[in-house]
Amino acid sequence: MYRTAVIGDRDSIYGFAALGLDTFPVTDPTEAARRLRKLAEGEYAVIYITEALAAALETEIDRYRAERLPAIIPIPGVSGNTGMGIKNVKKSVEQAVGSDIIFNGD
Repeated sequence: MYRTAVIGDRDSIYGFAALGLDTFPVTDPTEAARRLRKLAEGEYAVIYITEALAAALETEIDRYRAERLPAIIPIPGVSGNTGMGIKNVKKSVEQAVGSDIIFNGD
């Protein structure tokens, strides 16, 4: 059975443990990259990662973008929304459809 993980700073992710998700508090991008690789190669189908950390790991995350699993989903941290999530939705739609049908170039 696949599992769900959450990676990010402790303050941003500790609430997800109450939902039964596996939480992995990290702040160092090098440690986060190692953790992400370990989770992605393990039994995790969905990995939520705070937007701030995802920005630092963009190259690492791109390695898994074309793979079926895991789905790596940026979420806002305690510092707020950076807009990375919506940027990734736009990028995925453009890749799937071939043009920007949702945001019309905005």
